[in-house]
Formats: sequence, C-alpha cells, structure tokens
Amino acid sequence: MNDASQVKTRLLVKVSTMYYMDGMNQQEISNRIGISRPQISRMLATAKSEGIVQISIRNPYSEEQAYERAIAETFGIHNVIVVHIPNADQQMIELHVARTASALLESVIKDRDVVGITAGRTVASVANELHYTGRKDVKFVPMIGGFGSDGGAWHANSNARVFAERFKSHHLLLNAPAVVTSAQVRDFFLNEMGIFDVLEAAKKVSIALIGISQVTEQAMIVRSGYFSDEELKGVQMKGAVCNISTSFLDENGKRVHDDGEARMIGLTIDDIKAIPNVIAIAAGDDKVEAIAAALRSKCLDVLVTDMDTAKRLLDWQHNHPARSSGEVSTTAMA
Repeated sequence: MNDASQVKTRLLVKVSTMYYMDGMNQQEISNRIGISRPQISRMLATAKSEGIVQISIRNPYSEEQAYERAIAETFGIHNVIVVHIPNADQQMIELHVARTASALLESVIKDRDVVGITAGRTVASVANELHYTGRKDVKFVPMIGGFGSDGGAWHANSNARVFAERFKSHHLLLNAPAVVTSAQVRDFFLNEMGIFDVLEAAKKVSIALIGISQVTEQAMIVRSGYFSDEELKGVQMKGAVCNISTSFLDENGKRVHDDGEARMIGLTIDDIKAIPNVIAIAAGDDKVEAIAAALRSKCLDVLVTDMDTAKRLLDWQHNHPARSSGEVSTTAMA
C-alpha cells in the first residue's frame, strides 16, 4: 500500500470511528477535521463499500421476521407482525398478540386521526392493553352495529368507548343493531340521521382495526344468536369462509352475496378496502382459512398474528392456490 492509500484508509477509519463508535454526527465530524459534511457522507459510504465498516445486527426476531417477509411477499401486504411465545398456551399467545397490536396502534395513531373499530373479543383485548400516548383530538368510530342487548364488552360501541378512554379522547356511538329481521328494516335504520352520520364517519376513517371471523358455529355472528344453523349452512354453501364486518368472503377473497348481508348494519368489505390503513389482528388454527381469504381480498394493510398461525397460513396457501374467476368452487357446488 503506497503512502497516499494509507493516508486515505487512515482517514476513512478515523471518520468511521468518530461516527459509529464515538456517536458524533456528520456535521460535528466536519467541524472537527475541516472536511465538508457532504464529503464526510461520501467517506462513510466508501468505508462501508470497502469493508472498513461492517455492520452486524443482533436480531433475536430473525425467525419471526422470515415468516413476516414470506407472508408479506406471498399476499402482497404492506406489513406483517408475527409474535412468537415458545411453549405458551393459546390464552397467553393471544394476550401477547393483543399487546403487540396495541403497541403498534400507539405508534401509528397520530394527532387528529379518526380510527374505525369493529366488534369482537380480539379487538376488545387490544383495547384493554393500550396505554395513554398523549395524542390530541383522536376520535374512535364503531364500524358495525351491536350484537344483541346483553351489553357485551366486545360490541363495536363498547370497543370504541374503551379505546377512547385509554387515549383520553372521543368516540361516536352507532345506535343500531348489527343484524335486523329484513332488508327493509335495515333501510329504515339507515334513513335515521344519527345512524347514517356515524356510518359515513366510519367510511372516512384514516385507520381501522378489524377482527377476522371464520364462518362456523364459533363465529361471532352465530354465537350471538343472529344467524340460525340454516342460515349458516346457506352462506357456507355459497362458499363463504370469512366474515369481516357485514361481508362474507370465499376462499379466494371474493365477496359472497347473501341475504344475511342485506340484513346487517355496518361497513361492507368494499367500504373497508377504501380505508387508507387497515390493521387486522387474528390468530388461531381455526382462523387460518379466514385469514387467507381476507389477505386474498386485498382489504388489509397490516396483519398481526402468532408464529403457529403464520406457519399454517403459508402451508394453507401452498396447498390451496387461488382459483381464477372462471373456476367454480366445489364447496359452492356441494
């Protein structure tokens, strides 16, 4: 190495040490050694390209992030967060998934955001894990009506209220049931100004937190008593595997039109797709097919789930490739 090369290398090492080890910024280094800040920037880039600086990251989440990247690339979603709690039971896993989603919301929600909230115990668990963040003028809006008159703590109104309490902010109330007896009754409710205004506000939210429900006897809409066994079988015969708000989706993520949907008061899947940032929280083996359908529908921007669900989700996707619109579901033909 000639003298000129040695001087250059020594300077690159010196600048890199000041920046990476001593914690000085580029302007401070520039002032110290009399070299312009843009030149300092170029020298740092050169030090990396020549191997003088080698950056390593101690990543305790490498396995989780591998699945996050795989799901994001497979389904074309912006962000995926996979929570891994080894040897934990399902209740503990769900608690940590909820805590992770709450931490995400605390960082995502900004001053004056309007946030849409759906019904569901999973969404309620996120609200219970929230901490006050000091955001100003945030408002929470329910995206679907109430399921029954039992005052359940997981109704959209209740969830919106708890979120607002944790953020010390405001919330709206949707004074309507989620499901009514007929499409005519639904239209009557929608003509009420207070109900119409809340639903219009829900359509204009900047962020939405939603749950994903399977279409089985364990689904929220069935357990609440609003769908009979006959109605459940009817929507299953049409290929529905996923329920989000008032809409049903088949395994390809396509909307399934059903009489039950015409009796529901809340946002549809098309309304949800128009929201800028839709965050879904869902975990559990029984929800894998429903989560895949939701991802295929392209209504989600962020998914928070657990490791086991993530693995099963990728396996399910591999074993059930999406069909073209011209193919007929064997489920629908059954």
